[in-house]
Amino acid sequence: MAIKVLVTSTSFGKVVKEPVELLKKKGYQITWNELGRPLKEDEVRERIKGVDAYIAGLDEITAKAIKAADKLKVISKYGAGVDNIDIEPATRRKIVVTNTPGTNTEAVADLTFGLMLTIARKIPQADTSTKKGEWKKFFGSAVYGKTLGIVGMGEIGKAVARRAKGFNMRMLYWSRRRKLDIEEETGAKYTDLRFLLQEADFVSLHVALTGETKNIMGENEIKLMKPTAFLINTARGPLINEDALYRCLRDRVIEGAAVDSYSAEPPQESSLFSLDNIITTPHMGAYTYEALGNMGMTSVQNVIDVLEGRRPRYVVNPEVYQS
Repeated sequence: MAIKVLVTSTSFGKVVKEPVELLKKKGYQITWNELGRPLKEDEVRERIKGVDAYIAGLDEITAKAIKAADKLKVISKYGAGVDNIDIEPATRRKIVVTNTPGTNTEAVADLTFGLMLTIARKIPQADTSTKKGEWKKFFGSAVYGKTLGIVGMGEIGKAVARRAKGFNMRMLYWSRRRKLDIEEETGAKYTDLRFLLQEADFVSLHVALTGETKNIMGENEIKLMKPTAFLINTARGPLINEDALYRCLRDRVIEGAAVDSYSAEPPQESSLFSLDNIITTPHMGAYTYEALGNMGMTSVQNVIDVLEGRRPRYVVNPEVYQS
């Protein structure tokens, strides 16, 4: 009987075909997500039955959904963040959970810096105006030499810091642990979150989404920022309280924001879309040919390793291998 692989990530195999070809070469039977969006809990439950491996995107992989898995050996997250996967029940059922850390680091860092430049220099507004034939000059803010506050100094935060060094930026960061290597490399200084928010001209979020970091940027936190400051989020949407962000942008508490992720995706009639001082992108941080190829091949290799009895390189729940 053929090994069955469920693929629900909406971008897997769409642009870079090599990961799909590798699955086919192994003789695996692939079932695709026909809905074209992340699956809800009940939709995961319906599709997970009889499946040996699961290449997942941003689906709701809850304990209830996992309970329906009668053959599942591996959940391979197509991406680094696993906040949408209930790890503990998967571990209890001896299901290996893997991810693809580092594969999209540079792509997300590129977008982060691109958004920083774009929001500061009002590039979208200038583009729209010029195409209308208005020839209007837009005054923006400098990026070079300004203060960047990095919230979360993981691999993506480090990659952003390296780019900021080239712009001669003063860097502050807050993270669960000090990162002496990046301090030495870039001159970034470790500080508490309050001081960072008060000092930074640009605040960029790069923490994982957990119970502790959800709504880490609420109204009180945003109001600590300078009125000339910008907030950038290329991590997870629920890190920001979107209602608070809307009010603060509407009332010009801060100068502007740029976000690539949302509390619900795709967002439905978000009030943020009515504002002229925010740039919104459709969670496309990882969407370069290079990053998608790396993510795809790593997620497939994780599946193959588990199904062929090897321990994959990127295991989220190593406890599953303990007797």
